[in-house]
Amino acid sequence: MTAAGTGPATQESSASPASPTASAAPKRGSRWIEQWDPEDEAFWNATGEKVARRNLLFSVLSEHIGFSVWTMWSVLVLFMGPEYGLTPADKFLLTSMVTLVGAVVRVPYTFAVAVFGGRNWTIVSALLLLVPTVAAFTVMEPGTSFGTFLLVGLLAGIGGGNFASSMTNINAFFPLRKKGWALGLNAGGGNIGVPVLQLIGLAVIGAAGGPRVLLGIYIPLIVIAAVLAALYMDNLASVKNDTGAAIDSAKDAHTWIMSFLYIGTFGSFIGYSFAFGQVLTNQFGRTPLQAAYLTFIGPLLGSLIRPVGGWLADRYGGARITLYNYVGMAAATAVLIFASMQKSLGLFVAVFVVLFVLSGLGNGSTYKMIPGIFQAKALAKGLVGEEAAAHGRRLSGASMGLIGAVGALGGVGINLAFRQSFLSYGSGTGAFVAFLAFYGACFAVTWAVYLRRPAGRITASGASGAKPQLSYAEV
Repeated sequence: MTAAGTGPATQESSASPASPTASAAPKRGSRWIEQWDPEDEAFWNATGEKVARRNLLFSVLSEHIGFSVWTMWSVLVLFMGPEYGLTPADKFLLTSMVTLVGAVVRVPYTFAVAVFGGRNWTIVSALLLLVPTVAAFTVMEPGTSFGTFLLVGLLAGIGGGNFASSMTNINAFFPLRKKGWALGLNAGGGNIGVPVLQLIGLAVIGAAGGPRVLLGIYIPLIVIAAVLAALYMDNLASVKNDTGAAIDSAKDAHTWIMSFLYIGTFGSFIGYSFAFGQVLTNQFGRTPLQAAYLTFIGPLLGSLIRPVGGWLADRYGGARITLYNYVGMAAATAVLIFASMQKSLGLFVAVFVVLFVLSGLGNGSTYKMIPGIFQAKALAKGLVGEEAAAHGRRLSGASMGLIGAVGALGGVGINLAFRQSFLSYGSGTGAFVAFLAFYGACFAVTWAVYLRRPAGRITASGASGAKPQLSYAEV
């Protein structure tokens, strides 16, 4: 059989009888790959890399649209002037609830890949984005109640789930040595949906268009993403829901430790993406158009830098990059507190953009740590070769959805913190003080768990047959 279903334009090279892909014809249709072993370098070089990269490309596209739909309310609230009757606290609450739903649905979306197949679920999850987009198009006008806006906003949260299913799917396509780059590129391509949406919103506002124009642009894009996924993506039969793996990963302390660290990186990225424009309009008196000119810069650079974070983690170790990254995030936040107190718009925007960049860099490094940690634990158990790789993939794949969901809750916390800070102090300064303390805690946890006095390095065979010592210094 071929290593992948044949697309309309290309036919993958056939595997030899000795190849890991050699098997009986697929039983579920031509878009199912029955055997997949990316750790086999011969298979990867001959067939696997080409198939994996193609699936990565169209996974990124669908996830990109999902992020745009998830975060569209960060732009829509800028259109909602006094005639809509919403206070700044109402808007922060609205974006908080959208973020919350996006975090929660990441858990079922993670398991959907194994139930339906990566390609099949990408099609379904893309088409589901039509629901919140069409609903928002219908109700977006003055006179609509806050409760209605809140309900429709909650629907947009499903766009956040696309990240979890996409990451779970792509994690299975790539070998461990390539995961930092691949997952960083997949997530970064999805994250960039945030600034692209904001840029389109800027163009619409600048052209004196209304919010329905923005929504109308995305409806055909959603359909295009679903069609391309149907034509060019594949399902991996080897990806199965493993209840035991889900339970084991939930019981593992490292799943929760990494969830905490991911709150600091991705939670910051998505939370600031929702809140940046509102902070500029409420604290610095910027008009929606003036805010839109600035809000896209941070998410854009933060998205573009995420694959670099994964690459640096591949090269130097995710824990080290994450540790230094939290130092930078804490320093940037301290400067933001100063800029906020001094009402210095130029300094505030410049340092906020730096904070976005660091959050994106940390997104890549923390997600690289996940498969590395579980691979290290497999080696510490005495497993070697493909057995160790399979054990690591099993637990890291199960943990990614949970970590992604908990991490996204950081965006909820950021928007609620801003809401309370504006209610209490009339500015975002109080929220930034809380964020500074949290980044300090993230630094301490990273150092204490993954870098403080590491044990000897893990080797595939161990020393003289002894059980390898557990070390996370290189994850």
